[in-house]
Amino acid sequence: MQIREATIDDAKSIKNVHLQAFDKSESKLVSELAVNLLKENTHVKIISLVAIDNNQIVGHAAFSPVFYENTNEHLGYILAPLAVSPKFQKSNIGSSLVKYGLDIISNLGSFIVFVYGDPQYYSRFGFKTDLANNFIPPYTLQFPDGWHALKLSSAVLFEGGSIRCVDSLNDPKLW
Repeated sequence: MQIREATIDDAKSIKNVHLQAFDKSESKLVSELAVNLLKENTHVKIISLVAIDNNQIVGHAAFSPVFYENTNEHLGYILAPLAVSPKFQKSNIGSSLVKYGLDIISNLGSFIVFVYGDPQYYSRFGFKTDLANNFIPPYTLQFPDGWHALKLSSAVLFEGGSIRCVDSLNDPKLW
């Protein structure tokens, strides 16, 4: 398996990975998010990664910047979405994408990464709810226990506050 940065040419394959990996009730919304993040221009780079096996994209993860609300001050990143094609799940592809992305973000000097997802899955990387609870996401969460954060450095963070995401994540249905 190889991991590389995604390009716009990967959009169709990325969309298919998300359509396959997510339940029908959310697959369209999440797959559109993944493709929209590929197209979105921001002053802080969106990191979109693909996992490739036998020249086929089998996994995708996106990390987009988050900012303090009402400012352009970059706070960190949010991991969303993450998907692996069903026949490749349980083979550490998702974990590899997450770790690869966290390494990139850490090397960029970011301090914190948020995620909204399964507590059991994301806790294995060190994501914690207590840190995330200090930061208010852009919309009310359907599953508050899914809001987590991981501090990447020993830098002092503000105690919390409201955050703003890139345009592609500004949809209450995603939260």
